[in-house]
Order: sequence, then structure tokens, then C-alpha cells
Amino acid sequence: MGAPDVQEVPAVTTTPQAVRRESRRGSRPATTPDPARALMPAGEPVRLLDPDGTPLPAHPDYPEPPVEALVELHRRMVIGRRFDVQATALTKQGRLAVYPSSRGQEACQVGAILALNDDDWVFPTYRESMALVSRGIDPVEVLTLLRGDWHCGYDPAARRTAPQCTPLATQCVHAAGLAYGEAYQGRDTVALAFIGDGATSEGDFHEGVNFAAVFKAPVVYFVQNNRYAISVPLSRQTAAPSLAYKGVGYGVPSEQVDGNDPVAVLAVLTRAVAHARAGHGPFLVEAHTYRMEPHTNADDATRYRDADEVEAWRDRDPVARLETYLRARGALDDAAVAAVAEEAEAYAADLRDRMHDKPTVDPLSLFDHVYAQPTPQLVEQRDQVRAELAAAAEEGDA
Repeated sequence: MGAPDVQEVPAVTTTPQAVRRESRRGSRPATTPDPARALMPAGEPVRLLDPDGTPLPAHPDYPEPPVEALVELHRRMVIGRRFDVQATALTKQGRLAVYPSSRGQEACQVGAILALNDDDWVFPTYRESMALVSRGIDPVEVLTLLRGDWHCGYDPAARRTAPQCTPLATQCVHAAGLAYGEAYQGRDTVALAFIGDGATSEGDFHEGVNFAAVFKAPVVYFVQNNRYAISVPLSRQTAAPSLAYKGVGYGVPSEQVDGNDPVAVLAVLTRAVAHARAGHGPFLVEAHTYRMEPHTNADDATRYRDADEVEAWRDRDPVARLETYLRARGALDDAAVAAVAEEAEAYAADLRDRMHDKPTVDPLSLFDHVYAQPTPQLVEQRDQVRAELAAAAEEGDA
């Protein structure tokens, strides 16, 4: 009986690197879910209407708002645009010191307000005048800051609207703090902070979003990406695929939306607000839009963008886009459109008339509302101004 056949087995050389690779493969199954996936925005901005007003297929995550809400959205956008045009004219007449127009961003300005409840809080930037009048704040009170008469023309607590913010991104921290405080007291208040694309480069933006994420503060951070931080294009601000991705690093679910599609803006923000109100923490939305006017009346936009670019965005007009859609649905007709235009003209005329009245300004009011209890230094300064005013009055009477 002979020896059994022995099959020769080739030698196997195993390196430490190969062992580590195999160990990693074994410890992480291919089916392990990616925790960031639920936070990721859509690859393309959410859109429910084509630029010409033609409806697109329904979106599974963002149902179309009721037609009544869209009719009201159209109405407020028309009035808001007329207000914006009138405010720009007042600046040219010297009635305002400065005015940052939001023309072209009507869907964002008004859609954000309609997504909120009356007792929610708004934290605006200097560009949100249209949003504030859409919220029902007296337009003269809104323009008081820009006229230079007062720090804030309306009562922030009564209007649930923070003063318009000129420093970039500081409102992000304020919104997080207020929202956290409201939730801590058991209220279902949501805070919405408007942000420009340039503000996402500021430290306050990151601190505010991070705080809100850690403490699950009910905040919606709404970034209006209008392509320019004054004169700096977006390509010089970030290398991210879109600004919406900035929320992912903080564990904040994010979305991007066509900011000139009023239906999509309202749908996305409605879901974002519901997310925050349900106790799930903050939500970040980036709207891709465009400001048709210069940064302010003091800016020369022709230095950094050409007429062809502006004209291309004019074809994406959010007001015309929504009007076309609502007409096709039978929710608007010539009479309704004319009625809204007439209402807008009356609104502008009333603003124009009241802004022609020169305000009565008391120099001593400069010291009001600085501290709850004036400091000794503030009291001393106020007394000095009072003495100077009295001396000037005596010289005038002499």
C-alpha cells in the first residue's frame, strides 16, 4: 500500500498591513448605515415649478402647500416688491440714509414669514425689510433704522422680531439662545434666523449652529445665497458643493432649494419649521436666489457682475413664476391680479406720504434703552448733553 498523494499547498505570505486591512473589513459590514446620510441635502436644489411657472412632478418629501396659502404668498410678494421699489426711491430722494434692496428675493422673504406662526420669532439681517413688512410691521417703523432716527423702530418683544442686524451672523447666536430658552420653558416656539451667504463665513454662524445642534434648540437657519457677499462671489467664499452642506458637520439636517421658486421655498421651510417645533433640533436651509439691485444704494454692482448675468436671473422672476402657475390653476385671474396691484400701490403711497413727515428726534433719547439701569458714566454723559442743549437754547433766545 503506497503513501497517499499529498497536494502541495503554496506558501502564503501575510504582511501586517494585510492583516489590518482584513480586520477592518471584518469589523465593518458593508450594510452599516452612514449616519451623515440623513443630514445630507438633495444633490440639486428642490424645485416644484419650472422658471416659466410649469409645475414639476410632486416631491415625496415636500408636498405642495394649499392653494390658499399660495394665493396669499403671491399677494404679499407683490406688495413686498412694491414696498422695496418705494424704499429704493426714498433713498434716492434723501429720505433714507441707506437701503439694502431684496428685489428678486421675494419668494425667500415672504415664504419664510408664511412658514411661521405669529408667536414664533424672527431674527433678520439688514436686508429683511420686505420680510418684516410682510409680517405686518408698520413700514415706517421698519425704515426708522435705515433713516437713522432710532436703533429699532418697532417693539421687538411685541412683534416677536429681533432688531435688524447689521453685524454679520451675530443673529445666529441670538436665535439659538432664544430658541433654547423657549424650549427650556416648555414652549413650542421656533426661531428663524435669516442669513446671507457671506455670513456663513463668520464665526458667529458656526457657533450658533453648533450650540443649537448640541442643545437641540428649535431654530431654522435660512441662508439666502444671492451669489455675492457685497462684491465677493460665492466661489471666493467656500469650496463646499453648496452652503447647505455646512450643517452636516454639526449634525444638523440640511436642504437646498430653488430660492426663486415660491412654492418650493414655502414647502421646504414648512417642513423645516415643523422639524424644529417637534423637538428634533435645528434645520438649515439654503435658498439659491439673486439680488437684482446693488448691495445697497452706495454700491456699484457693475464692478463685479455684468448685465448678462442680471438679465439671466430676471427670467427667473419669482413673482411672475407664481402668478403664471396660479393663473393656470384658476386661482388667479385678471381682476384678482389688478386688485393686488392696486393694494400694493395704495400701500406704497401711504408709505411715501408718511415718510415725507420729518420725525421729531430728542437727542436725550440716545441714552434710553442702553442699560436697564443707567451706569454712572451714562448718567454723566446724559447730563452733559442736557447742559449743552440748554446752553444752545439760551443762545438761540438771546
